[in-house]
Amino acid sequence: MDGHRIDGFGSRRSTMFGTEGMVATSQPLAATAGLETLENGGNAFDAAVATAAALNVVEPTSTGLGGDVFALYRTADGEVGAMRSCGGAPAGATREKVREAVADDDEDPSEAEMPMLGPHAVTVPGTARGWEVTTEELGRRTLGENLQHAIRYATEGYPASPVIADAWSYAEDLFENENARNAYLVDGERAPEAGELVTLPELGRTMERIAEQGADVVYEGDIAEQIAVEVQDAGGFMTVEDLADFEPEFLDPVSTTYNGAEVYELPPNNQGMIVLEALNIASELGAADAEGAERVHLFVEAMKRAFHDGHRYITDPEYEELPPLNSAEWASERASEVGDTASADVSFMEGTNGEDADTVLLCVADDEGNVVSYINSRFAGFGSGLVAGDTGIALQNRGASFSLDDDHPNRLEPGKRPFHTLIPGLVDFAPDADEEDWAAFGVMGGFMQPQGHLQVLTNLLDEGLAPQEALDEPRWRYREDGRLAVEARFPTDLQNELLRKGHDLAVLPPIMFGGAQFVRRDADGVLSGATEPRKDGNAVGR
Repeated sequence: MDGHRIDGFGSRRSTMFGTEGMVATSQPLAATAGLETLENGGNAFDAAVATAAALNVVEPTSTGLGGDVFALYRTADGEVGAMRSCGGAPAGATREKVREAVADDDEDPSEAEMPMLGPHAVTVPGTARGWEVTTEELGRRTLGENLQHAIRYATEGYPASPVIADAWSYAEDLFENENARNAYLVDGERAPEAGELVTLPELGRTMERIAEQGADVVYEGDIAEQIAVEVQDAGGFMTVEDLADFEPEFLDPVSTTYNGAEVYELPPNNQGMIVLEALNIASELGAADAEGAERVHLFVEAMKRAFHDGHRYITDPEYEELPPLNSAEWASERASEVGDTASADVSFMEGTNGEDADTVLLCVADDEGNVVSYINSRFAGFGSGLVAGDTGIALQNRGASFSLDDDHPNRLEPGKRPFHTLIPGLVDFAPDADEEDWAAFGVMGGFMQPQGHLQVLTNLLDEGLAPQEALDEPRWRYREDGRLAVEARFPTDLQNELLRKGHDLAVLPPIMFGGAQFVRRDADGVLSGATEPRKDGNAVGR
């Protein structure tokens, strides 16, 4: 069956419950890796790294060592924190140099735009060091122990799952170099079919080296040299020094309250502020109490304004000062602009790539009280199209989010981190009570991510749905071209009412509406988990 025909499977899912551990992600073998890590003495953070590493192998269409990783978490001792491990542009990547490099022969370099693929879209990858710092600072096992499932899948093989196998076909046209095709295509020619056994020996050898020597092997050794040479040979500016200078960081999340819950997101350079602004605007509009098409209308209009502001202001905070997008005062002003019909003049910031991207998200809870949302990505599928030498590391194209416009807040600058779509989520369901009731969640998929956060959260908090029900509900998605996309199973009467309110509707397939994951540890210590029905994965617990 075509992997995109998810609505043709006809199956149903239930919320998973347990008391000892819970893992939810988009590929069953990866979820199993996380659960077995918990069973073998690891905590939620060890399980998160083990699951993420396994996803690099069993879902290589969406993540890899050449990308970035982020976390939001609540520890067993009550710490609420965040980890950000994403690199910036190479030190030699000035706008002038990149314009000259990417401009067509007959094009004025001043009018060149940032490419989606190729060497100039490659930023310093954060994944390996992010896994390492997560393990060292928050886990209890070694990084090498947490990589063993991934190594086994890569070297001994695993059967490709349906949705992932379908997405893999994109690589047949993307990868042009022999090393890339040999690393990720069967016989260097084609994507695997659903159920076909896959091995990724080059990636497996690289993970074995990381397990033995630590993440420095990626940033300072011969693997770093292969990354730099791959980019430079294609015309880019990445150097070994760019890689060696990179370090992850721990930072404070940003938050807001919505309908009695405290919602936490990553601060800029990530788009978490968009979620918080949309929730605040929706609160000002009374969207939680609205019904039917009016409810959808108010949430869509709130999201439009949050997108407009986020794409206007969010960038690396070390380069630009940002306004208080998550404040009640900001939301009140923006809410005053919303009327009874669709706004036609609210658009995204031009020059911001990333509407449709590919990501993996996983959520883990353990019986000690640790809850973590962990997200990894190369940005768009296999990334830039470059694979570093014989390492099996496909390099990300996150730099495509930069602009070459001198006046754009997210303009390319050496060392600068780009606007980042990745946003793990965390929610405290009882912030004013003595009881502890926390959930980790997220929704994958480029600009669908904040829209998915908004819809999953409001399904839970406003509608009182069970976790799996909240993920199963049909979704809408505001598009960069001004259309409001809906799934085909979105109720017809709601579609008609939205049309009458002036929304330009389009029906898109389920795969376009993100990939959510959810775990919760309630006040009684009961763990629950839910997983995206539009993906291959599952929630597993014990």
